[in-house]
Amino acid sequence: MSALCAAIAGRMAWDQPRLLLPFALIVILMMMPAYFARRRMRRLLMSGDPERVLGTWQGSLQRVMYPETMAPLMVATAYAAYGWIDAARTALERAVRGPAWEAALEQRLFIETLLDTFEGARGAAVEKAEVLEKMPMPAASFFARLRIARLRRGLLAMARAFAHTSRDSDARALRAAASTSPLIHWAMRYAAAVIAIDHGKKADVPSILAGAPIWPESSAFRHFHNEILAASGNRVP
Repeated sequence: MSALCAAIAGRMAWDQPRLLLPFALIVILMMMPAYFARRRMRRLLMSGDPERVLGTWQGSLQRVMYPETMAPLMVATAYAAYGWIDAARTALERAVRGPAWEAALEQRLFIETLLDTFEGARGAAVEKAEVLEKMPMPAASFFARLRIARLRRGLLAMARAFAHTSRDSDARALRAAASTSPLIHWAMRYAAAVIAIDHGKKADVPSILAGAPIWPESSAFRHFHNEILAASGNRVP
């Protein structure tokens, strides 16, 4: 129906060019609510506040299939993405083991890679990220598969960065993952800062971390932020 309406509008505008501007304005007005909604959600996901993020996910958490397993995994994902290690581990422990647990292997590897990286188990994190990257792609659209591939590569690049075994392509993979998902934006940026220090580009660190939230004590990112700034020779606030 949308395509049919667009075709009719296009034909009318072609026959009567004076209608082109009104049609264009209508299209813009129709797109604006979705644009501003996505913009608000992006700001929220980059705020570093998992409690607020989970507040917006309440409806999804209640409607998700196998909620006894999947809801705790979603909660663990939010906490892990912002470095809240203890809260993420607690959420993982609440997830019921069963068919849904086994089926959610990709999401579990994603969460566990983040947590192992932040907890200092860097070798285990790299191994899990490599397993995740080699997993078959799900049946999805081209753009969905592209997004998944970027996130997988970014996660592996992050694990390698914190293990100080980064490759030349990892900085690009981190940027792509950060732009693909604002939920893991800051995890990717801190990994990029580590790579910059390892490659002798300490002057780049302040710009990489520009705009970072003030992390609470419960987040591992608070320690990372101060440690990375100190290692780059910049003043720790």
